[in-house]
Amino acid sequence: MTATTQQDAGPGRAAPGRRPISSRARISALAIGLFTTRGFEETSVDDIAEAAGIARRTLFRYYSSKNEIPWGEFDDHLGELRGLLAQIPTDIPMADALVDALVVFNRVPPEELENHRRRMSLLLGVPALQAHSMIMYADWRHVIAEFCAARLGLDENDHLPQTIGWLCLGAALAAYEQWLANPDADLERLISDGARTVATGVASLTRVP
Repeated sequence: MTATTQQDAGPGRAAPGRRPISSRARISALAIGLFTTRGFEETSVDDIAEAAGIARRTLFRYYSSKNEIPWGEFDDHLGELRGLLAQIPTDIPMADALVDALVVFNRVPPEELENHRRRMSLLLGVPALQAHSMIMYADWRHVIAEFCAARLGLDENDHLPQTIGWLCLGAALAAYEQWLANPDADLERLISDGARTVATGVASLTRVP
């Protein structure tokens, strides 16, 4: 589960005279192309650095491990999600605010859908990525719990905000699984439907705006 992604730069070295790829987003997109065509385990950090036209040590300035690379600029997107939630007027019910945030966070421009599909296929389908994914999901859930706790007057680590965070994560992952299994499915519609199902439950749990 990620926010908007860059288009896949594709495998291969930078052409002579071409400026080397150096941004986190573009390195991630290029690596996704390599992982998809060669396999995650079969692609080394050195392969990614060589294709990007940068040194191995430079790549590690952007990413601490190979498992982190498919996530791209996820930390930045979490900051955007936190800001998005903070901007939602307090007169909008919390459940509706969560629906809006989930839909916007997971909205992907049409021209980037195929690379996003490759990214999510890796994150949800490669066993070696699952442990790191749990860390990233925990950070995402924390943002949701933080928002809900502020609305409910609770601590972000209390049971109810944490439960809502897990419910939102489950809805998003279920939507992505359906989308990956059915290429013609509408991702935004799946996210929206799942979020509204969660919102119904959240409204009954909290009974407050």
